Amino acid sequence: MSESTTRRLTVAQALVRFLSVQYTERDGVRRRLIAGTWGIFGHGNVAGIGQALMEAGIGDGAAMPFHQGRNEQAMVHAAVGYARQLNRLSAQAVTTSIGPGATNLVTGAALATINRLPVLLLPGDYFATRPADPLLQQLEHPVEADLSVNDTLRPVSRYFDRVTRPEALIPSALNAMRVLADPAETGAVTLALPQDVQAEAYDWPEEFFADRVWRVRRPVPDPVELEEAARAIRSAARPLLVAGGGVHHSEAEEALRALADATGIPVASTQAGKGSLRHDHPADLGGIGHTGTAVCDDIARAADLVIGVGTRYSDFTTASGTLFQHPGVRFLNLNITAFDSHKLAARTVVGDARAALEALGAALDGHRVDSAYEAEYRAGKEAWERVVESAYRADDDGAVPTQTQLLGALDAVVGGEDVVINAAGSLPGDMHKLWRARSPRQYHLEYGYSCMGYEIPAAIGVQQAAPDTPVWALVGDGTYLMMPTEIVTAVQEGLPVNLVLVQNHGYASIGGLSESVGGERFGTAYRYRAADGTFSGAPLPVDLAANAASLGMDVLRAKTVRELREALVTARASDRPTCVYVETDPAATAPPAEAWWDVPVAEVASREAASSARERYERDVAARRRHL
Repeated sequence: MSESTTRRLTVAQALVRFLSVQYTERDGVRRRLIAGTWGIFGHGNVAGIGQALMEAGIGDGAAMPFHQGRNEQAMVHAAVGYARQLNRLSAQAVTTSIGPGATNLVTGAALATINRLPVLLLPGDYFATRPADPLLQQLEHPVEADLSVNDTLRPVSRYFDRVTRPEALIPSALNAMRVLADPAETGAVTLALPQDVQAEAYDWPEEFFADRVWRVRRPVPDPVELEEAARAIRSAARPLLVAGGGVHHSEAEEALRALADATGIPVASTQAGKGSLRHDHPADLGGIGHTGTAVCDDIARAADLVIGVGTRYSDFTTASGTLFQHPGVRFLNLNITAFDSHKLAARTVVGDARAALEALGAALDGHRVDSAYEAEYRAGKEAWERVVESAYRADDDGAVPTQTQLLGALDAVVGGEDVVINAAGSLPGDMHKLWRARSPRQYHLEYGYSCMGYEIPAAIGVQQAAPDTPVWALVGDGTYLMMPTEIVTAVQEGLPVNLVLVQNHGYASIGGLSESVGGERFGTAYRYRAADGTFSGAPLPVDLAANAASLGMDVLRAKTVRELREALVTARASDRPTCVYVETDPAATAPPAEAWWDVPVAEVASREAASSARERYERDVAARRRHL
């Protein structure tokens, strides 16, 4: 190949250059596909990818912006938060060393793939040429010499390749982009990069570095499937639509609102789908399933047709198969993936959520549910709103706030443009029931993997994607202790994320679950060990507010409802990373679960708590149905 048509670069330099000219396009809007790269450097990537990123990441108009992370898992979480905020149309890459740096990616990769969110992982790998064996941090397998720790990423990646030759990068990189940009295939993508190959030079064809646009599809539904779907809806007396995360990813909120306005079909939302309708829309029933609202779960139990849009039907959504109890209930699923659309033996409409909802709206022209059904669910919605008001209300501004009063205080401060992020603990249940979502992006719950430690790095990713947006990470003390490290990154980058740090001395959510299944809250409190071996002594003397301050945040301590409100207002107005620290009253003020969740209980036990829990379990599990 002549010199004029090639460029001599290392594999790492070529990959970074290639990534810098990849774009997505949907509805005429073009974005960078890989907008930046997170990295922690070690002996598996410092001389290859690290050197390439240095060349590409400094100066004005850097070809590949670089973000310095503190924890490999957290970097993936930040990239996932970024991608979700931008509806999967732009993503980030994450590079690590070999060994523990690479295996630390696994949790984040699982989270990304489970939630159908794109992230590119670039872990270093062992020498392809094997000049020394074993290397530092090398896994030695007695019968699979080509196995490395990066193979732990195979089951949690949507695409995986190990690039053992320079020329192999070309098809591998193209396939990686194809998967990242495909809304039906996307998730974590891993290109494992042997450290010697990263630094090897090769004459690359110039065409490899040409701008490349990956069009994000909006596949339209099959006409026969659409006709059958419309027929099913017209014949249903009590239809219920379940909005999942796919509504947001395809920007189908307006199409959903138009369908609900025209037909009167009520809309439930999963954790990922909440905010698909504004909370005050007459057809919005709020969350569904184990953490759902009373009105939504009551309507779901009597629904004769359940219309899933962009949802994967987790066990929380279906109440572990016990929620949909109408004798003749049937399912209709609109989903961009055939895999998800076929769940619950449903009629299927495979296609983009927005395209499918628009087509369905046209096919249902003139159809509307019975007025008595509308009156029923609207009355239930009004009754539930009174429950929300009661949970949010604080009659004594000088009292220690409960967790639901904390949500009420935050509800009064945020605007529709704010983003509120959570993932684990007792807050997801309270928020799914109670939060009043004002916009499609405001409610950001990662509940596909419900990963403790997600919130703070995800807030950084969201803030990068939407620099002028007030961003809130809500974390309990247990989650905070898992992964506070990216606070340093927020401070370093001047990202004004807001952290609401709730101190309740342990794993409040799992403690309540433990009690309900006969575990007696064992091992769930952050307290001194008592004489009987349980952790039931005095609370540990940790000061998480001081810790956040030591990492560079401004910290506001709030002891009362009044101080909490004032602190939240101050934090929202700040241009620096700010932590609002509050110790909450442990009194349970959230409405109880309106539907079951299957957590198996010990079949035999020596303690009464577990024996009684088993009796309850056997009664509850009897209500499970196989929808065939």
